Amino acid sequence: MHRDSRPPRHAPRRIGLARRAVLAVLAVAAALVVLGPDGRAQQPPEDVTVLRIATGPTGGTYFPIGGLIANAISNPPGSRPCDRGGSCGVPGLIAAAVSTSGSVVNVQSLKAGTADMALVQADVGFWAWSAEGIYSGGEAVENLRALARLYPESIHLVARTGSGIESVADLKGKRVSVGEKGSGTLVEARLILNAHGLKLNDVKPAYIRPGPSADRLADDELDAFFFVGGAPIQAIADLAERDEITLVPIDGQAADKLAGVFPYLTHNVIPADTYPNQTRAIATLAVGAVLLTTAEMSDEMAYAITKSLWHPTSLELYRSGHPGGRKLDPSRADDDTGVPLHPGAKRFYDERARIAAEETAPVAGP
Repeated sequence: MHRDSRPPRHAPRRIGLARRAVLAVLAVAAALVVLGPDGRAQQPPEDVTVLRIATGPTGGTYFPIGGLIANAISNPPGSRPCDRGGSCGVPGLIAAAVSTSGSVVNVQSLKAGTADMALVQADVGFWAWSAEGIYSGGEAVENLRALARLYPESIHLVARTGSGIESVADLKGKRVSVGEKGSGTLVEARLILNAHGLKLNDVKPAYIRPGPSADRLADDELDAFFFVGGAPIQAIADLAERDEITLVPIDGQAADKLAGVFPYLTHNVIPADTYPNQTRAIATLAVGAVLLTTAEMSDEMAYAITKSLWHPTSLELYRSGHPGGRKLDPSRADDDTGVPLHPGAKRFYDERARIAAEETAPVAGP
């Protein structure tokens, strides 16, 4: 693509379906706020439950996917019935996606009760629940419970073309965004640098979100940045439209060692043409994205949310709402969640397995 044909660096982006879904849910929630005689907001009606889903930066994948999930599981009073083309969510539930810096902060929000559900990297969730890894020596967040494994998140290492960065080892001495503090990206960036014999002080680290990272790389203020998310990531796609970038492979012996030591890291490929002007597939690593809650959620609510999460109408919403939504996989939803399944979610998956077994069982003869 010729540079003159690229859109302006700070051109406004189109509001996608996922973001519109979030805004719609928030609008419904706002409409249900009742002001008392003193002008202060009062509690919503008793038949309405409002839940907050902690997601991630707006330029990543967690936020739009979280918005689609919020839309799928919500079913405000007065909604058209599911069998008549309306909402197939949980009756009386309004879920709202909230942008955050990512997995580590999301775990803290669940622990503090400031979020009801959260998208979290499987390894971060496991370490928090077991007080291992980055949480070693701290207090285990033992009440974490999983509702579903959603999709694999690819670890992206994006470099400015012409920066001389063709491998992780080439990052030494370079200006590198390693993810915002409190993000899962920072966790993975440290692991990958260490596996290649580098520490954070071997690079010139910046701790910023994917959108600003992309802008700074385009302005020649960064040489590279890490980001973990389900491909394609909008901020990277927008960057690739307007500037020449290189996706750097994360492979070889170092990647093999990481995948062998950490059970939630797996070999992964970002297919060719995932991003504009990306002509070849890129080998990397991936970690599962999971939807977590806490043991305080009732079994009935967890069951209803999980059932709505994987309703056929919800699957269609994910597929049409965001490219990453096509990767949400109900067949693996109860695998490798990192923390124990919530009993309500387990009930749904057990029922699903029993129904599948009955449908495939041979018919007894006369």
